[in-house]
Amino acid sequence: MVELSTLQVFLIAAEEKNFSNAAKRLHLSQSAVSQNIQSMERAYGVELFIRRGRTVELSEAGQTILPMVQDVLRAARMLEDGFHDLHDQVGGEILIGCSTSAGKYLLPVLLSDFQRQYPAVRPRVKIMGRDSIHDRLLSNAIPFGVTSKIFEHRDLECQPLFDDRIILIVSTDHPWAEYGKALPDDLLDQPIIMREEMSGTCDTVMQGLKNYGITPDMLNVTMELGNPEAIEMAVERGVGIAFVSEMVAARGLAFGRIKRVEMQGLELSRTVYISRNLNNPLTRAQSLFWKFAQSQRKEINTEIWDSLVDFTAS
Repeated sequence: MVELSTLQVFLIAAEEKNFSNAAKRLHLSQSAVSQNIQSMERAYGVELFIRRGRTVELSEAGQTILPMVQDVLRAARMLEDGFHDLHDQVGGEILIGCSTSAGKYLLPVLLSDFQRQYPAVRPRVKIMGRDSIHDRLLSNAIPFGVTSKIFEHRDLECQPLFDDRIILIVSTDHPWAEYGKALPDDLLDQPIIMREEMSGTCDTVMQGLKNYGITPDMLNVTMELGNPEAIEMAVERGVGIAFVSEMVAARGLAFGRIKRVEMQGLELSRTVYISRNLNNPLTRAQSLFWKFAQSQRKEINTEIWDSLVDFTAS
């Protein structure tokens, strides 16, 4: 009979499509991951993965058993939850897929507050794209997703979690740094560093500029980066100007490495949502976390923005 630990290796390898990345997540060696997969393949006489150099893809057999493996591991988590219930203790894993820069700053605050009440809970946040979160929620590969987009699907429930602000930052020696103000039309003559096209930040910025008749092809985008911290560093070096989440910019602003510029008439904000699959039965810990996230929304928003103000003012 196949061990639960082997099924977990299979699931993570299927998610990562790379044995090396799976090994890092599982805190195993790459050879241990390969051996686990090979032992399953030999035991049942099937090929579960198609090897393509450093990457792997699920074979037809692998795709067939993937939902069954997910069901088995979900049942195992429910069983673990039941044992915790016997001792009136909430425990188990909470896995969250996150696609937003704001979410990366928000979730540690939310999860640490939750873990103070339930110290036996093991939170884990995985950074991934919005499309990946959508697909993994539908396939029940993750119980929760945090994105700046509402998923329009009958099986998915989305609740507002956090209100994020997008600001314009420039280097300290930029002509706009001293005055601190500019007009939307002034952007047309500036080298701009942008997030990838599918990001929530990019969507928010372009929707705001659309009201001023500014389209993507009118901007001088000199660099596109998928990491908001890398964008802040590029701005600091004078590569260009950029729109980023205020939380991303907080440290650079506090230490005087970058400057904030008010774009007159342009207020950019977005809502960050937490989502779940209505058909996915939650463990007790997951159910409590979902309710906790909703109940703490106002407090978390206040706590984060108050700490942000204190940090930038110090």
